Amino acid sequence: MSQSVPRPRRPAAPKRPPSGDAARPGALARATRATRRVRSTAAAAGDIVGGAAKALATPTGALGAAVEAAWVTTHLALYPWGLVGRHGSDSQLGFRVEHLPPIQRGLVISDVEAAGTPILLVHGMVDNRSIFTLLRLGLRRRGFGRVTSMNYSPFTADVRVAAAQLAEEVEALVAETGYERIHVVGHSMGGLIARYYVTRLGGDERVHTLVTLGTPHQGTYTAYGWHNQLTRQLRPGSGLMRELDQPVPDCRTRFVVYWSDLDQMVFPQRNAALTHPDLQARNIDLHGVGHMSLPIIGSVVHGISSTLAHLDSDGHTLTPGVTELRRRGS
Repeated sequence: MSQSVPRPRRPAAPKRPPSGDAARPGALARATRATRRVRSTAAAAGDIVGGAAKALATPTGALGAAVEAAWVTTHLALYPWGLVGRHGSDSQLGFRVEHLPPIQRGLVISDVEAAGTPILLVHGMVDNRSIFTLLRLGLRRRGFGRVTSMNYSPFTADVRVAAAQLAEEVEALVAETGYERIHVVGHSMGGLIARYYVTRLGGDERVHTLVTLGTPHQGTYTAYGWHNQLTRQLRPGSGLMRELDQPVPDCRTRFVVYWSDLDQMVFPQRNAALTHPDLQARNIDLHGVGHMSLPIIGSVVHGISSTLAHLDSDGHTLTPGVTELRRRGS
């Protein structure tokens, strides 16, 4: 009886690696995806810079760049003076109006409530109240008697902390003037601080109108140029930005938002516009205005003045669809 001899096994044929990204080592696949993201971001940045270059190439843009350069130089000279203390409101309102210039007299006579409502100015990152030198003078010339400003530390590392400081400043101003609600104008990050106060800290009870100038409401890619806690908050999609995007039911504050196609600090420039389903926001796009020039442009000063003067004798705004300003004691 014969026995079968087992045949030797053939060595298994080497398997062919599957084709495509799925077969590549994990590090290589991640590098490929990162490269694609970089290319996409670079293309988007090219579009953004291209849009700014187009704005700069126009006569208005060239003039705006010249104004920006001149104002930056002036602002640097004024900067040390803006570091000293708190700028008092030093009200000019009173029972007599014959000594007032015609524009001031007109606003006081037609609407003493609007003329007397305090306006608080909030500066941006690493800045101080000197950025508002011309805006404050412009508002005073137009009849607003209580225009004040606050300084927060240039070393502020958290928008939320600065917003809490703003809340204290507002309460002090309310107690000082007797007005339940005030207006706030915020430049750059100052507008973001004010928005956080209004929407996350209940500040809509105190702020009737919030005007923002060049504020990165949707974040800015320039924040990637520095790496610290504050700049991380200013990046698109950050935890702070997601928090600000949360619902804000029954917010009473009206928003007036200025942004410019020549803003060199907010990229993309349209991120300075405010879009939120729960907020009453009026976005105003400007052409050929630099970031630092936003508080000094005549059309901006006039627009802010016109908006804040739209209050009737009962404390209701004359413009439909915006919030009410309650009288003291109501």
